[in-house]
Amino acid sequence: MKPILVLAMKEFRDGLRNKWVAGATLLLAALAFALTFLGSTPTGLLDAKPLSVTVVSISSLTIFLIPLIALLIGYDAIVGESERGCLLLMLTYPVSRAQILLGKFLGHAAILAVATLTGYGAAGLAAAIAGNADTASWQAFAGLLASSVLLGLAFLSLAYLTSVIVTERSTAAGVAVGIWLIFVIVYDLALMSLLVASKGGLGADIFPALLLLNPADAYRLFNLTAFENVREVSGMGGLASSVRFSPAALAATLLAWIILPLGTALLLFRRREA
Repeated sequence: MKPILVLAMKEFRDGLRNKWVAGATLLLAALAFALTFLGSTPTGLLDAKPLSVTVVSISSLTIFLIPLIALLIGYDAIVGESERGCLLLMLTYPVSRAQILLGKFLGHAAILAVATLTGYGAAGLAAAIAGNADTASWQAFAGLLASSVLLGLAFLSLAYLTSVIVTERSTAAGVAVGIWLIFVIVYDLALMSLLVASKGGLGADIFPALLLLNPADAYRLFNLTAFENVREVSGMGGLASSVRFSPAALAATLLAWIILPLGTALLLFRRREA
């Protein structure tokens, strides 16, 4: 366990010195802060709590930004070390491949969690300044923070899987961008096209299951349907009645998207040549 923590701390310290990580945190904070104040403008007419509107706005933002940040953090975690010759050097020390991968993953996960919580904490600060937030809104916001971290870790796991499979850093970068495009943009468009082509014939059981095959959709469902106050603002009440997944099931889906790619990466890394 100690080698894992040592490697995690090294990756975390290196990440804190990385300027683009700091820039990503500031970007998240600026956008979340702006969405909080801008989103509270129409709430008087809608009789909605400003923080509930903020959850809807930030969850839509998160689907695009957090997966991209996670993929950029982890796409060269293994293949980059291999190209630089550092991986072969690390393997000469009394540390296993599993410890190397898990240590680097935990370090990058900590960076991602700190960036997300710090950036989106600005939205909570803005909401506290604006006031007029009830307990239900704060619960939804806490769910947003936790699920945003889980979404980031899911895509970080996919980045690690990519980094283990490919043999060149440039290829890993291209695959990472492809993963982002598929899960964030292409998948929903393809699903919508399939739904239209089948004239609604996918059925009440198949369509929800297809949504769970995308971590971004599981995240969207969690934040827009799990809490009644947010569901009313987002206009997802109709979907919530047809897609009956509990918040625990959706959170478990995100956890599965973290564990399965990371476990696969670990198995493949044990067979990979340095």
